Amino acid sequence: MQAVGLRTFIWNNAWKTGLLLAGFPLLLCVIGYALALLAVAGQGASIEEGLVQAAQLLPSILPLALAASAVWFGIAFLANQKIIDLASGAHEVTRAEEPRLWNTLENLCISRGLTMPRLAIIETPERNAFASGLSRKKGAVTVTRGLLQALDERELAAVLGHELSHIRYGDARTAVVAAVFAGIISMVAELLFRGMRWGGGRRDRDRGNAGALIIIALLLAALAYVLSIGLRFALSRTREFSADAGSVELTQDPDAMISALRKVAGHAEMPGLPGPMQAMLLDAPPEALGGNLLATHPPLEARIAALVRYAGGRDAGPQLDAPAAPNPWAQPSHPAQGAPARAPATSPWVSPLGR
Repeated sequence: MQAVGLRTFIWNNAWKTGLLLAGFPLLLCVIGYALALLAVAGQGASIEEGLVQAAQLLPSILPLALAASAVWFGIAFLANQKIIDLASGAHEVTRAEEPRLWNTLENLCISRGLTMPRLAIIETPERNAFASGLSRKKGAVTVTRGLLQALDERELAAVLGHELSHIRYGDARTAVVAAVFAGIISMVAELLFRGMRWGGGRRDRDRGNAGALIIIALLLAALAYVLSIGLRFALSRTREFSADAGSVELTQDPDAMISALRKVAGHAEMPGLPGPMQAMLLDAPPEALGGNLLATHPPLEARIAALVRYAGGRDAGPQLDAPAAPNPWAQPSHPAQGAPARAPATSPWVSPLGR
């Protein structure tokens, strides 16, 4: 379906997410078949017989892989937030500690009847944020100190709306499911490469057929591993577009989301975070190797272009980096309410917050 507006753009991304998630069970079948090939490689069968025998073993191998995935997911479900806090260095904050941040997020939640997520801050000058949590009622939003310093009221509301949209759409849960499948595929691929050394000792007995089956298994494992990483990152890229659109739905202010992305550009890199967490960030620079296939986020220019095209936003172009204001959260623009400021009267994108 061709996207013609904000809603159809969100629906298109939901379809893409479903298709990408469907790819993981298929890759799990491929990696299971590769494991079966390794199991029959030393039995002296011909290549044709080995391929058939491996297919016959597949129904026995897949349940084991799915069971391992379930155990892995259970661990991630129970301990995901503690793991994230330890890996990122985030600490939870209260309304008294961060009134500007808390009140802005609370107003967004009230406007849509959402449960207030847990709030945390990472004490770093980089400008970034991410959402976590496996349910809408137990979500968490984490921002960096540098982001708080750099963004004005409208921009902060837009970024928090982006992270709330991740929680609303269940993106953290989707990311965990994708990471679990990718982790299983990675583990089996490693077993296959170790099996290559085990199979190498049998070359004297049946060098041709066993070696060919092992090579086929390794090629399938390598292909499944690379594609699983590509699928996981493509899933992340798709969800970033949806979260940008969700932010506009919450704030009715596409200009603020565009401006926030402009201020984040060039200041988002957080190399200390593990790979899976990079995909959760508001923005992450692409890897030097891998190109678009291994990029966790779409280019900021593409996200801004989508906001202009589908949400009617206006882009003022790259911004000069202004010095950060000292502790702006200590003196909110509206001390009585702590609510995000409205857009200037000249802007058609007046935020409904605080009405």
